[in-house]
Amino acid sequence: MKPLLYITPARALLFGLTLALFELLTYLASDAVMPAMPDVVTEMNASPEFIPHALNLYLLGGVVLQWLIGPLADRYGRRPLLLAGCVIFGVACMATFWVHDIGLFNLLRLLQGIGLGFVVTVSYPALNEAFSEGDAVRMMALLANIALLSPLLGPLVGTLMLQWLDWRWLFLAFAVGALLTLGLLYRFMPETLGVERRDGTRLPFTPIHLLPLLSGYGQLLSNRRFVAGSAALGLVGLPLIGWIGLSPVLLIHDEGLSKMAYALWQLPVFGGLIAGNLIINSIAERYPLPALVRGALWPYLAGLGLMMLATWLWPSVTSVVAGMTLYALGLGVANAVLYRMTLFASEQSKGLVSAMLGMITIAVLGLGGALLAMIGAGASLLHFAVLAGIAGALALLPLWFVVGGKGAGATVAQ
Repeated sequence: MKPLLYITPARALLFGLTLALFELLTYLASDAVMPAMPDVVTEMNASPEFIPHALNLYLLGGVVLQWLIGPLADRYGRRPLLLAGCVIFGVACMATFWVHDIGLFNLLRLLQGIGLGFVVTVSYPALNEAFSEGDAVRMMALLANIALLSPLLGPLVGTLMLQWLDWRWLFLAFAVGALLTLGLLYRFMPETLGVERRDGTRLPFTPIHLLPLLSGYGQLLSNRRFVAGSAALGLVGLPLIGWIGLSPVLLIHDEGLSKMAYALWQLPVFGGLIAGNLIINSIAERYPLPALVRGALWPYLAGLGLMMLATWLWPSVTSVVAGMTLYALGLGVANAVLYRMTLFASEQSKGLVSAMLGMITIAVLGLGGALLAMIGAGASLLHFAVLAGIAGALALLPLWFVVGGKGAGATVAQ
């Protein structure tokens, strides 16, 4: 693997690993906290209905500033913006250590989500700009495996920490991790804009002008393939987001499982997600990108169908987890490829494209997760299986515009 930038392979690897660490922290800030949420709402005299809000508000926080983060990254560079995002995330996590009101807790969750917005809007384009197409897809899939240690191990680690520590110490640990990440980003992250690359190209800085900026967003919203890809990215991940947000209610509150049992039931689901990423990492260069997404739909749809049918016949945690695991395998194969295809569905600056992509995707995830909770997906295992299955199936329509129509393979090459 040879980077497009004039940096050593070792620095390129450390740069990628540092991005993965930042992404890992932003996901840990939701996943490791979820087993603690029953304790949080009890301590703050709040209703259990607030439990999924901890995740949904965090995701919506990722949308708040993306419209501005992307253009700022195009104007001033990827490096300073990602450093600023790391600072915002760390300060918001540290402040949560002292909170005693559920309203303020939710506000800080929203602010912490801004850190997720920086990861999506700044680090992903930087990674794609630093490597060729094949290497970028493989690197994103590889780094996704590292980041996915959060939902795989996050509930387990959070549960173990809660055996000896108050939930507040989790947020203090995130703040310390953000400080470490800040130092590593400062040391290893190169700037990808305004520098000559090995292929002779130089990606320019883009000045910010309000009217052209609004016009650029308008053009993206009129790009059917881009909008379809962004919506599809949100919808394919919606059953997983629903599971992360509602499984504490379903397993701990309703089924009466211990926090440790809850954490262990997460392992098969996110193990399937990691397996999918390992598969795409090994086959990414062998097949066209649309063919990879179409192939991923087989386990994706089979998993959703299995979850609904098995839970209807045998309503149990085993039925839901079996279907979610197979679905997650397909999701792991499709996610990095679909992101790449959507990012290059437009020739506009990648900061602008990534900002709009992130806003649409995270808005679908956050609002979709809130809607699932509102219409009763947390009422029972069967309710979750049916509603999450329907939500995941809705991705088929936008996916058809991305990989099923004429010219579906036409993506903008870097």
